[in-house]
Amino acid sequence: MAVLDADKEGFLRSHRSLTQTAGRAARNVNGKVIFYADKMTDSMRMTIEETNRRREKQIKYNEEHGITPQQIKKARSSALTKEYTSISEARAYVEPDYSAMAAEPVPEYASKDDLKKKIEQTRKAMLAAAKKLEFLEAAQLRDQLMALEEKLK
Repeated sequence: MAVLDADKEGFLRSHRSLTQTAGRAARNVNGKVIFYADKMTDSMRMTIEETNRRREKQIKYNEEHGITPQQIKKARSSALTKEYTSISEARAYVEPDYSAMAAEPVPEYASKDDLKKKIEQTRKAMLAAAKKLEFLEAAQLRDQLMALEEKLK
């Protein structure tokens, strides 16, 4: 981590801010802090002294307890990727059952009340499919919904 204009005193160049910056870099095994400055300020001197004091204390503790600093090894993945992967793995492709469709009443001959009920059922099914990230099914239901609404007119 590089701190530019480290010799300029101010809010972000105070002893406390520089120490926090150096501490953040120290969390990485290979972390380094470089202060770019024309002169050594009191804030820089205090930060370097504090960092050296903490480093000596940490090294002593590590030696006493047989600890070797290592970088964390963790797989990288986002929550959205995990969620989508688990949903798609859990759901295998199943051929649609067309036999159930033949038994449904034909919307062309349905009353307006029946059409309104069918529209509401289709809308709920579409939203449920979208919530489950089944976008192809949701799109098909949307098309059905639009056709039903057209017949209602």
